[in-house]
Amino acid sequence: MSVPLLDLKPQYAALQAGFDAAIARVVGSQHFIMGPEVNAFEAEVASFLGASSAVTCASGSDALLLALWALDIGPGDEVITTAFTFFATAGAVSRLGATPVFVDIDPATLNIDPVAIDAAVTARTKAIIPVHIFGLPADMDAISAVGRKHGLAVIEDAAQSIGATWRGQQTGTMGDFGCFSFFPSKNLGCWGDGGLVTTMRDDLREVVKQLRVHGNYPKKYFHKRVGMNSRLDALQAAILRVKLPHLAAWGEARRERVIGYKARLADRGLAEQVVFQSVPEQAVPVYHQVVVRIAERDRVMAHLQARGIGCAIYYPRPLHLQECFADLGQTEGSLPHTEQACREALALPIFPELSADQQDEVVGALAEAIQ
Repeated sequence: MSVPLLDLKPQYAALQAGFDAAIARVVGSQHFIMGPEVNAFEAEVASFLGASSAVTCASGSDALLLALWALDIGPGDEVITTAFTFFATAGAVSRLGATPVFVDIDPATLNIDPVAIDAAVTARTKAIIPVHIFGLPADMDAISAVGRKHGLAVIEDAAQSIGATWRGQQTGTMGDFGCFSFFPSKNLGCWGDGGLVTTMRDDLREVVKQLRVHGNYPKKYFHKRVGMNSRLDALQAAILRVKLPHLAAWGEARRERVIGYKARLADRGLAEQVVFQSVPEQAVPVYHQVVVRIAERDRVMAHLQARGIGCAIYYPRPLHLQECFADLGQTEGSLPHTEQACREALALPIFPELSADQQDEVVGALAEAIQ
């Protein structure tokens, strides 16, 4: 039995009638950019998150850019973040002319190490971007404390973690900004690209809204500042409105699948060879990806692929070793925990509809490769 890394077809089949009605509603309105559908989604997702506001945009990458831009971060400024993440996290910093400062991760959680953040702060540091990697919340108690200590903004990269909580509070609502992605493969994904910015900063909420529409203020064709075109399509908002009511149940289903993986591996005596992210007691993850650490990862991955088991490497090369960041001066050995994770991390199939038989197949293939 082949098992895909992600299968969105069952989700589509279950919600097809809702999708059809949503699309018909938008097509009938002939209002395709921003407008009532987007306004309604912003209100609904803000309510779900417990955020005071939610501002949609064209992508998760744009969400990070808009948050940094609203803080007036640019040349001469430094932003501390993790090198164990998708490129957009640091790419947004560089696009504004600022310098990403990469620090190491906690090897147990794979999230950014708050102690390393504190040690990296300089007079040029303006912000911290923690990433809730693979849907596991970072230690926001410690990270927020570092931010307060040094007077730094905290921008949560919650692209992979919508619905996850830390001490009962949703990721993306604990820093100055939260940045989300609605890329199709995300736990809450649209049918194209989309993003969201949440902010607890009343003084910057309107700035983000202006920046996403070319800086229009106070009305169309009047520009207080230079912005960008980062608007969400009404069709994407309509799709997201159909999915949002199911997000909490999907998160619970993902957690149940991870429990199932762990039980099956323990039954085969493989709990020590297949290491999952450590989940702090304050955290409730949503497992956008189930990433485990395995010795001889590449050999194991080749066996899984030969068996038709979907798997992927997140991430094969850390950001501090990317060619485009070579001028920052970090070399191999600079961030040992990050580099080891990149050698050992392997993503296994995960989606809410993953069956018991499919999990048996995945674990069986892992056992063949490891034992």
